[in-house]
Amino acid sequence: MNIESLKALLNQAEEHNLKDNFDEAEVLTNQVLTEIENPQPDLLLGEESGRKEEPSPVGRGHGEGNAELHGFALITLCRVSLRRGDFQTALTHACKALDVAEEHNIIALKARALNAIGAAYLKFADYDTALTYLHKSLAINEELGNEEERARNLSNIGFVYYSLSDNAKALEYFQTSLALYEELDSKYDIAINYTNIGNVYHDLSDYANALEYHQKSLAINEETGNKNGIAADFNNIGRVYDELGSTDKALEYFHKAMAINQETGNKAWLAINLINIGLVYSHLSDYAQTLTYLHKSLAISEELGNKDLVASSLTNIGWNMYLNRSDYTEAFRYMQRALTLYEETGSKEGIARNFGNIGVVCSAKEFAGYNPVRAEEYLLKSLTISREIGNKKIEYEAYQYLADLYKNEQRWEEAHKYLEQFIALEKETLNMEAKNQANLLEQRRQAAEREKSLAIERADAEATKRLLHKTLPRSIADRVIKGEERIADHFESTSILFADVVGFTEISSKMPPAAVLAFMNFIFEHFDALAAKHGCERIKTIGDGYMAVCGAPVRYPNHAQRLALMALDMMEDIKLPEEIREHLPVGTLFHLRIGLHCGEITAGLIGTGKLAYDIYGDAVNTAARMESHGEAGRIQVSEEFRNALISSTLNELPIQFIPRGEMVIKGKGKMKTYFLEKAKQ
Repeated sequence: MNIESLKALLNQAEEHNLKDNFDEAEVLTNQVLTEIENPQPDLLLGEESGRKEEPSPVGRGHGEGNAELHGFALITLCRVSLRRGDFQTALTHACKALDVAEEHNIIALKARALNAIGAAYLKFADYDTALTYLHKSLAINEELGNEEERARNLSNIGFVYYSLSDNAKALEYFQTSLALYEELDSKYDIAINYTNIGNVYHDLSDYANALEYHQKSLAINEETGNKNGIAADFNNIGRVYDELGSTDKALEYFHKAMAINQETGNKAWLAINLINIGLVYSHLSDYAQTLTYLHKSLAISEELGNKDLVASSLTNIGWNMYLNRSDYTEAFRYMQRALTLYEETGSKEGIARNFGNIGVVCSAKEFAGYNPVRAEEYLLKSLTISREIGNKKIEYEAYQYLADLYKNEQRWEEAHKYLEQFIALEKETLNMEAKNQANLLEQRRQAAEREKSLAIERADAEATKRLLHKTLPRSIADRVIKGEERIADHFESTSILFADVVGFTEISSKMPPAAVLAFMNFIFEHFDALAAKHGCERIKTIGDGYMAVCGAPVRYPNHAQRLALMALDMMEDIKLPEEIREHLPVGTLFHLRIGLHCGEITAGLIGTGKLAYDIYGDAVNTAARMESHGEAGRIQVSEEFRNALISSTLNELPIQFIPRGEMVIKGKGKMKTYFLEKAKQ
């Protein structure tokens, strides 16, 4: 199997991973790893050129291409494990990818591996370590100029600060990531960043802005047909309506999301939809429906083997179903199961939350297993871990629960101590919120300024693009816009036209300058329209002279036919507008003299400050001679043009050639020429 086939397998694995087909993704990725680590004698790992290369096993002097593919396969496995909720395995794969990158000095792979390690530590809620790796990856991508990966780093860093409830910093990184993706015109990633920003505003209880950003994301996903994105947007909009107490709207959007996820088979998101629907019914105290939906979510999560989702379902069943109904025994059982899974995945946030939940259950006197000592133990563990990971919300709850516990146990001094800490943290949180709001206002101002600057840049770019398209052939202008500076192309066969307004000098001497300019603009705009009609390209005008080509820069096999039709149309009577005719001398008649020739040319850009597209070659000089040695009101063509036209049209055109005989052409000697005319009907 060649390297391109292995890359294709990895791409398929990534697609399966995004659809939550984790087993299929792992099978394909492991197939790639097996091929690399145990290559067959005929394994082609070079480029698709038919050239065989001797493969070498990974880790024993194998080629850099194999090593790079090996590293990216490990990162794919890391991503699968992250989505499965198996964070420790994800970290192991990412670290192996980093080892491969460092062993073979593959810088781009190293950046990807560092980012993957950071993402894994983010799941562990080890935020300091996550930031360390993500910033290392960011530095490499900045050095490489890899804007797409840099944007991904910034987004992940934003997630770290979002997890730390530092919403101002989270918004800063998400906005910066968004700006980069807008420059890259990556609509998929733009929508994701809109979602991230919407979630920040959700956590800030700024529901108007949250809805605005989720709606922006929805608009892009509907435009691009991204069903998974649409489902996620519906889910997030449902969450906002749930917070606003609009349960009907919340359920409407959650069910819309659920329908799409059922259609696409996205089981992980389906499980999340079911949890959210269950929570709405919990708020409505409809516990039968709550239990139904939460158990459906649990069944799907267990089917997927996603420990993180299973633990989340168990936590929600324990807290929102059984604890709310004072069924402490069942609540304790579900929370213990959730804690065990979170300990297996290494999710410190999940561990801290469930230590707190179990502590609350154990402190309830109605619980058969009431044990204040055990409750204190669990709550203190929750407090320690929440402080360690910087989760203020769980820390805040732990202080409150400890204060309540000590109050119930009449341990007044300790109750007072934790109540004070609870109040202090509440005050700190309020101050932080005020600071966040001030920072958010500044972020919004900066975002507005950035949007204004981007709008100006886009307008300037669009104006430059329009100007270049007017000045240069479209295909050449597009190449200039993409950064090409030295454009020079060779064309083996083209047709060239020269035209001249006979007697123009005498006519113009009797007209006002503005009228002369209006006259020539009208004539040349008419010729330009004919050129566009027939697929020809005006090269330049010199005074009353007009030069065009067909077959360059766009190649046409029937270039002679196209240019002949243009020339014949040019010879038709031109109806001048009254504002121009009134300035013409009485009895003015003007005629065109046109010359056509075929041949090879060189074409390209000249100049640096002022760009111009021009053509060069003996064929150009000959076409000019066909015009200058021609007659007013007639089209003179060379024998080469006549032969090319006859060859390309197969007598399809109603034309005829009038032999002019041999004539001496300056610089060319004797040449056979013809007058091209429309055939007599």
